[in-house]
Amino acid sequence: MARRLSYSARYTHPAEKLYQAHSIKQYWDDMMAGFQMISPHCEVASFTSDENGVKVVLRQTIGRDQLPPLAQTVMMKDMVITREETLGPFDPDHTKGTYNASIPAGPGSLNGWQELIPTDDGCTIRRTSEAKVFVPFVNGKLEQMILINLVDLFRAEAEYAKDWIDKNL
Repeated sequence: MARRLSYSARYTHPAEKLYQAHSIKQYWDDMMAGFQMISPHCEVASFTSDENGVKVVLRQTIGRDQLPPLAQTVMMKDMVITREETLGPFDPDHTKGTYNASIPAGPGSLNGWQELIPTDDGCTIRRTSEAKVFVPFVNGKLEQMILINLVDLFRAEAEYAKDWIDKNL
């Protein structure tokens, strides 16, 4: 059975400014450069921003020795994560998008949807993630670990977005 978790990042910037940042390739390139402190192999594999919205594919390699012990029992090699994230065309009331992550020969899936919503004092991105692991006995623990680590990632990305917008927009 899959596990779900929602996380909301609140911003003092208006929704259109956050969307604008996501629509600029340099935003993603700079984010991947920051990830290289943790994992030396990070890249923007593809990026599109047009009237249909934003679509970015990120690829990151995490060394097996950097994985938590529980994950090392399942992953016998370095973990290569491909993450695809989309936001539809900007809607000042409610912009919708999706994201997913895949790992070659990985024992599960991670999918989610995101919503960019204006608030009285800025905006919020609400992300709802669903993790499913197909390994008996440890599936629930791995799903929970994935979701907790994902929240940590989303928190770090929210701080990055705030800083990037302040410096660049």
